[in-house]
Amino acid sequence: MVPTMVLVADDARDAHRREALCGLAEAVADRGEAPVAPAFGSPDEVAAAIRSVPGPKVVVPAYVAGGDVASAHLFSRLDLAHLENSCHTTPLGAVPSIVADLAGRLADSGWSPEDGVVLAADGTTGGEERQVVMDVARMLSRRLASPVQVGYLRTWAPSVFDAVDRLRRDGRERVAVAAWRLVDGPDFDLLRSLDVTAITAPLWPSDLIVDTLLAQHRAAKGRLV
Repeated sequence: MVPTMVLVADDARDAHRREALCGLAEAVADRGEAPVAPAFGSPDEVAAAIRSVPGPKVVVPAYVAGGDVASAHLFSRLDLAHLENSCHTTPLGAVPSIVADLAGRLADSGWSPEDGVVLAADGTTGGEERQVVMDVARMLSRRLASPVQVGYLRTWAPSVFDAVDRLRRDGRERVAVAAWRLVDGPDFDLLRSLDVTAITAPLWPSDLIVDTLLAQHRAAKGRLV
């Protein structure tokens, strides 16, 4: 029996965000590799949705590490250790193919090698997610052959605004923002208020994200045998 992939995220903040997450769940299900159950909403709604899925299940975060404070807090509150016949994966992170895709999005947005780059993350209270963001920034810098500053919208410093200002003080007149976000949402309104040359689109929609989530599911389901 193929375990159900249960996709988990907080979508309580925005209807557009909910639509994007549901579209992601449908895209994964359309591959036909595994049954997919969306578990989006508040912590109570998500916990109830997970419990309602029968049989073996793999709980998969539908967000990138350091890129969604609300979903990270929600995921940390789930009592997954006591959930029978299940396992879970970590959030998407410093995957080379995802970083390569982000670099491509920068190029498509109009970035050029003389421009400054800010990797815009959300931040959480977890040190592991902060390390993932730093790893992504280093990988992106190597791929672009250009320095990448990290800026945060929420719990960590420096802020995205400070990171942009620092690059401007260093002589970078043009600054592009690489958005470390899986789906669009209210946070993008904050990024759009920045006085920058370009901002990349969210990582989803992209076949690459579907491929990576399914790869996580395949690797995790062996733990249920």
